[in-house]
Amino acid sequence: MSNTVRLHRVLRASPEKIYRAFLDAAALAKWLPPNGFTGKVHHLDAKVGGGYKMSFTNFGTGKSHSFGGTYLELAPYARIRYSNKFDDPNMKDDMQTTVTLKEVLCGTDLTVVQEGIPAAIPAEMCYLGWQESLALLKELIEVEIPDSP
Repeated sequence: MSNTVRLHRVLRASPEKIYRAFLDAAALAKWLPPNGFTGKVHHLDAKVGGGYKMSFTNFGTGKSHSFGGTYLELAPYARIRYSNKFDDPNMKDDMQTTVTLKEVLCGTDLTVVQEGIPAAIPAEMCYLGWQESLALLKELIEVEIPDSP
């Protein structure tokens, strides 16, 4: 059975800034790991057909899990679609994530749809993790820090 989660946010940032946050290794390591986890990007080649590899480590237990995938679609500042697969042989399912960005009056309308979540991960846990990640994304992108003189 294929699990799907859908999330929607309106963020006070440009589509360009959010798009960059999804494709910049340092940014991903900062905002994508949900609460209680650290993240490491091992490889990221942000082009159609390019791939990425990441790992999340539970800060309390030290246990890690890694995953990666391929960029399937990159429409600058509008849409990102990529595959995801865990390295854990117990979670063989291929997932697909689609990120849609639309400029609105106050910033960007962001929609994230993740499909094919392995049965070993309850959809509500995945949804909770994405909520935490998107809160961290908001903290990263909505801040305007002026350049120093």
